[in-house]
Amino acid sequence: MPDWSRFAEIVAASRRFVLTSHIRPDCDALGSELALAAVLEKLGKDVLICNPFDVPPNYRFLDPVGSLKQLGVDIQVAELKAYEVLIILDTSAWAQLGAMGDVIRTTRMKKLVVDHHVSGDDLGAEVWKDSQAEATGRLVVEAADALGVGLTPEIAQWAFAALATDTGWFRFSSTSAETLRLAGRLVAAGADPARLYKDLYEDDTLGRLKLTGRTLAKATSEWDGRLIYSWIEWSDFEAAGALPSDSEDMINMLLSVGGSQVAVILVEQPRGGFKVSFRSRCKLDCSRLASAFGGGGHKKAAGAFLDGALEPVRTRVLDGVRKALQG
Repeated sequence: MPDWSRFAEIVAASRRFVLTSHIRPDCDALGSELALAAVLEKLGKDVLICNPFDVPPNYRFLDPVGSLKQLGVDIQVAELKAYEVLIILDTSAWAQLGAMGDVIRTTRMKKLVVDHHVSGDDLGAEVWKDSQAEATGRLVVEAADALGVGLTPEIAQWAFAALATDTGWFRFSSTSAETLRLAGRLVAAGADPARLYKDLYEDDTLGRLKLTGRTLAKATSEWDGRLIYSWIEWSDFEAAGALPSDSEDMINMLLSVGGSQVAVILVEQPRGGFKVSFRSRCKLDCSRLASAFGGGGHKKAAGAFLDGALEPVRTRVLDGVRKALQG
């Protein structure tokens, strides 16, 4: 567990904070930002959440009052000069910081990282990292405890969203007895799992449903079914009437096939290139595999971004996976 005494010391000595997280955000990133912002605000701090992205439509329910601001749209770089501390949540990789990367490189703000990923870069920040934590949301709760801030229903709901989604709703191997104890504590503090599940998984658009069909129809298996992969081209999004965020969680659908041990999905990005996601339920280390392509993550789940057209990218990625499976 990280030593939170230094974190508490910095918080006590500072008044104005900026929070940010990674591009292509998930509920761990957004939930952790919103929860930590609320914790700091309970201490009377001035907090700005400034991200290098617009919040995906399927996650906007997490932020009904519009606390999640976008750099260059809602907030300009010059406005950040008035803040003292920049906290980077759920990543420590330059490649995942988008336009906030330039801010982080040049800012005079004190920089802190709160993250649970194995891999990362030197951002010139003080780091609170625990790769054994199943979600950054757990670290935010630990920070709240260290700061003496009680969990409100809102903080608990955001932290629960981070915890539940990053553990695949408690079905991934990262789930432990401690995970479930924390989940129970958050529910006792006011988190509503039923409402969260409905907001996340029972409010799909027709576009996402059609995109799911197109993606699963391409699913291909190798290695006697141990490896399964698929891909989503930009034309698939257009044909289905779907959004980029609608591809979320489809890799886990691939891994649900009996006998599969490694799943890979390639998703074309609006500006070209492919986001590649890896999942494993065997000894294959996804973090090590992703690092070979300039990415990172966890042993069981990781990702990377590769420039190029589908065929060369897919060939390069699958060759890397096959080699890893042979090892």
